[in-house]
Amino acid sequence: MTTVDERRTAPAVPVATRRSPATAVLTVLWAGAVAVLALWWSDSGSVVGAAGWLTGAGRIAGLLCGYACAVLVGLMARVPLLEVRVGSDRVARWHAMAGRYTVCLLVAHIALILSGYAAQDHASLVHETLTVVLDYPEMLKATAGTVILFAVGVTSVRAMRRRTSYEFWYYVHLLTYAAVFLAFGHQLALGNDFNAKPVPTAFWYALYLGVAGLVLWFRILAPVRLNLRHRLRVETVQQEAPGVYSVVIHGRRIDELGARAGQFFRWRFLGGDGMGWTSTPYSLSAPPRGDLLRITVKALGDHSAAVSLLRPGTRVWAEGPYGALTADRATSHRTLLIAAGVGVTPLRALFETLPGEVTLLYRARTAEDLALGGELEAIARWRGAEVRYALNGPHGERPALTAEALRAAFPGLAGHDVYICGPHGFAQEVYGALRAAGVPDRRIHHESFEL
Repeated sequence: MTTVDERRTAPAVPVATRRSPATAVLTVLWAGAVAVLALWWSDSGSVVGAAGWLTGAGRIAGLLCGYACAVLVGLMARVPLLEVRVGSDRVARWHAMAGRYTVCLLVAHIALILSGYAAQDHASLVHETLTVVLDYPEMLKATAGTVILFAVGVTSVRAMRRRTSYEFWYYVHLLTYAAVFLAFGHQLALGNDFNAKPVPTAFWYALYLGVAGLVLWFRILAPVRLNLRHRLRVETVQQEAPGVYSVVIHGRRIDELGARAGQFFRWRFLGGDGMGWTSTPYSLSAPPRGDLLRITVKALGDHSAAVSLLRPGTRVWAEGPYGALTADRATSHRTLLIAAGVGVTPLRALFETLPGEVTLLYRARTAEDLALGGELEAIARWRGAEVRYALNGPHGERPALTAEALRAAFPGLAGHDVYICGPHGFAQEVYGALRAAGVPDRRIHHESFEL
């Protein structure tokens, strides 16, 4: 690690913190699951025989799967309370977990219900399956929705995601809406908990219509309003490092967006290059200034690789701002920012704006890979902060970011707030080292994303 020679202590400024509503949100979601179980309990009599036990368990799995589908879509709705206050990366993890629960419950529902019906009718499982799919109301649509959900689940498996492009994963994931729509009808048509029962039926409609309203507003109407109001366009594109480009975006009344250092938008660039078909998240690499926003992008996929080809005047479609990696998380007047690769972009914005004493540790393979390095040095001189670098050695050896190394490099580390941004594996490694070095979990703040 090398350090900047000049170092001064920035003046202490009061730090405002906001409590995350994550615990309250999770409590509400689990309470909804309990309410769904209560719905089954209130409508169930005594269970008799193997067929009764199988169909009863299948009903429970089906009800919970239906509820999980609504939660799954709600977590995709980009509600600001979740995306900004809880954090987009945490919501993404919740969404992934809800997806796994949904698929498991779906498998259990299908297997248990069909087995119970087959036992009840003294028929083979194959015969019962064909009868249910072909003869029961709404089941053809539900079967199509099931196939789609399985396809979404398969493409979400980590091994599969690593072999597919972001664009393909994005398009397949959007089919979740179609799957939920196709499966909804059979829940009411065949569910014993809803037949001729107006209160449970009204609850189920309210649940699904409420989630649909969130999607309509926050994923469609709010972005339309934002882009009609602010009229974003590319102003300049500049290379920062090999394969890394900064895009300056001009718009009207940018200050009304409420964007803050550390946040990101989801971007589409409207032109003939196909960059308007997917919505890709890129962080702001500088605080908003006047009518300008800036992002810095590394070529890692089809969308990001095409950023270098953008031309001034290209229309931009943005959604946001999102993310909770902001000054609101700070609890101390001493802050350590740890970045790797293009993960430096949100931390560069925070490096300029965070109050108190701030140090930035930037991990890269070589000096040529240090994007925005000149800006970081200038900010350090201007505000009396410090930049350190963790570069590979002359023979490619990686610097050790262990608990011992971090404690030695940053005295009083346990009293710092630490912000981390970089690849998922890097963030996990550094998080473990910080915890081993005595930094409390509440003072470690990170956002990391992977396909």
